[in-house]
Amino acid sequence: MKSLLELEQVDAFYGAAHILHKLDLRVGEGERVALIGRNGVGKTTVVNTVLGLASMRGGSVRIAGKPLPRPRTYMAAQEGVAVVPQGRRIVANLTVEENLQLGAANGRKGPWNIPAIYQLFPILQERAHTPGTALSGGQQQMLAVGRALMANPSLILLDEPTEGLAPVVVDQLAEIFNSVADRGTALLLIEQNMTLVARVAHRYCAMAKGSVVAEGRVHEEGLDALHRHVMV
Repeated sequence: MKSLLELEQVDAFYGAAHILHKLDLRVGEGERVALIGRNGVGKTTVVNTVLGLASMRGGSVRIAGKPLPRPRTYMAAQEGVAVVPQGRRIVANLTVEENLQLGAANGRKGPWNIPAIYQLFPILQERAHTPGTALSGGQQQMLAVGRALMANPSLILLDEPTEGLAPVVVDQLAEIFNSVADRGTALLLIEQNMTLVARVAHRYCAMAKGSVVAEGRVHEEGLDALHRHVMV
């Protein structure tokens, strides 16, 4: 299986604060991997390290086999990695459709375009000319996912995509994530909702104190076993 993302023995910092400690993580082509763990263990820092927003001072990051000695945000996008960030980060002064068009800025070719996104998310077509930040929380998350898909990525990093959303919206997102993955896009799902993890991910990596401390097949674990990794 071709590796899309590899972090090997990564040490990452914010200033003097040492967050990731010799972290190893791999996502292969077409995989659905969940990165789980309680708040504050460094899950979002994994994303920020790939994007160059955290300082990597040891180890290596490779995307599609290409080493990134000094990761920068544009590098991940160029190599086929898109991010649905925590908090969604919808651009306030742009419409829904304009926010979607931002995702296509890297020029990668593929099946995802505006009509395909509207087919996946009909509500976005209905609200196409509405300011993105005027949408509900669930609709904004759909917009953030659609924007990431517009980059035609081989891998999407989903950082706490269900945070603050109602259960019915979480159910919709689970179906959408599975639909996207069924079309060949790999997923790294950073999530605290273990029911969603069980519905979407095939493999999990559990973090504690800045490192991956356990991993396995999701279907071989019960929800109680998965919950133990996120309990405070």
